[in-house]
Amino acid sequence: MDRLDYRGVVELAGMIARGETTARDAVQHSLDRIAKLDPLLNAFAAVRTEEALAEASELDQEQATGSLRGALHGVPMVIKDENDVAGLPTAYGGASVTTPAASDSELVRRLRAAGAVIVGKTRMPEFGIWPFTETSAHAYTRNPWDLLRSPAGSSGGTAAAVAAGIVPAGIGGDGGGSIRLPSSYCGLFGLKAQRGRISVAPNSDLWRSLGVLGPLTRSVADSALIYDAVAGTVAADRFSAPPWQGTLMEAATTDPQPLRIALALNNPTGGPDADAETIHALRVTASKLQEFGHEIVELTPKYPSVKTAFLLQVLGGIRDEAARVEHPEFLERRTVTMARLGDRLNRLVPRAERRGIAEGKKFLKTFFTDIDLILTPTTPSPAVPVGQLDGLDFRKASAVATPVASFTSIWNLMGNPAAAIPTGMTASGLPLSGQVIGPAASEELVISLSAQIERAQPWAHRQPPMASLE
Repeated sequence: MDRLDYRGVVELAGMIARGETTARDAVQHSLDRIAKLDPLLNAFAAVRTEEALAEASELDQEQATGSLRGALHGVPMVIKDENDVAGLPTAYGGASVTTPAASDSELVRRLRAAGAVIVGKTRMPEFGIWPFTETSAHAYTRNPWDLLRSPAGSSGGTAAAVAAGIVPAGIGGDGGGSIRLPSSYCGLFGLKAQRGRISVAPNSDLWRSLGVLGPLTRSVADSALIYDAVAGTVAADRFSAPPWQGTLMEAATTDPQPLRIALALNNPTGGPDADAETIHALRVTASKLQEFGHEIVELTPKYPSVKTAFLLQVLGGIRDEAARVEHPEFLERRTVTMARLGDRLNRLVPRAERRGIAEGKKFLKTFFTDIDLILTPTTPSPAVPVGQLDGLDFRKASAVATPVASFTSIWNLMGNPAAAIPTGMTASGLPLSGQVIGPAASEELVISLSAQIERAQPWAHRQPPMASLE
C-alpha cells in the first residue's frame, strides 16, 4: 500500500470517496506503519488495532450503500493522551490513570461523526507541562527528522506520528504552544485556534483559560478541513467563539487582500532571540509576502508583561488535573511539586486569569488597529536533543523549558489565533518554523495567508530521512 504513503487528509478523503482506496486499506496502512516505526519513535500510548479495522469496515459498508459519513470519511487519525477516547485511559502522558474512559470527548465524538477513524492515542509529557515529550514512565518520544532530537511537546507524540507519515493528521492540545512547538520541530502546520472555538468537553476549560484543542497536519488545507468538521462548543464549555463568516476550506483556497504585516523578531517574554537560521528563513518568507503585495513593517512590539498570570494559571490547571488521577503515587516528582504550588496559590488564580484576559484584550485591540497580522519565530531554534529533562527538578526543568515556549505562550493567555508554519530547513536538515498571529477570532485570515505562503514555498512534500526509520 505504498500508494498511501504521506497522503494528506484532503487527498486521502478524496481517494476514499472516489473509490480509489477503502477506509479499511487506509487504516491498515496506518497500523502497518505504527508496527514498523513506533518501536523507534515511541509516539503511541495505545493502538486500537481491532477496533479501528472494525470501524473502517463499517464505513466501507456504509459507502457501499451510497453514504459517506462526513468530510473525514475513512481518514485515520490519532488523539493526544489528554482527550477521552472510549475504552482507553486518559492518562495525561503518565502512569497515574489506568481506568478506561467510559465515553468519547466531544471533539472525538465530532471526529467520528465526520467519519474519522481513531487508530490510537499519542504520547505527551505528564499533564502537558513540558515542551519535550519525555516522561519517567514512558521515556523519550523521538523526532522523525532526527531520532536523537525531540519532537517538542506537549503534542509531541501526535507530531511524530504525522511527520513520519503514520497518519495524515492528529489531535493535539495547546496551553502554551503545545500544538505550535511540535509543529515547529517536526515541519508541520499547526493552528492554535481562538479560545472557545473547539469544545473541550467533558471539561469546562483546560488550564483555566489557556488551553485549546486542535489538529496538527502536513498542510494548511488539511487543518482547515478538520476544523470545519469539528468547530463548535456545547453547554459544558466555559468559552465559545463567534462563528466564522465562511469556512476555513474556503479561506485556504482564497488569497487574502493586501495586508499590513508586522515582522516582529523580539521575544514577547524577554527570552532568547531566535537563532540565525530561523530568522533568515523568516525574512525570506516576509520577502515572499512582499512579492504578493503585502506591506511588511518590521516592529518591536511592546508586549504586556503577563508571565506571572500565565504561570499561576498553569499551576492552577496542573492542580486541577492532578486531583483527578487514580494513582497519585505514580506522578512525577516535578508534577507533584507544581500541583502543591498550584494548591497553595489557587486563591490567586482567578484574579490572575482576569488580569491576563484583560491585558490580552487591551493589547489586541490597540495593536491590531493598523496591523492585520504578525509574523514571528515559533521557537528560538530548531529541534533540540532528547533528554532535556533528565535528572532535573521542577525549578531546573522550568529554566530549560521556558525559553522554548517564549514566542508562543503569550498568545494562549490572550486567546487569539496563532499558527506555526514551516519556513524552510536548516543546513543540517531540520525543519524551521514561523508563527502567523492574528487578532481575535481571525482564523480565516490566518489560514488564508498561511495557505498563500504554502503555495509559494510548499512544504507538505518534505519527508523525514526514512532510511533512519525503516
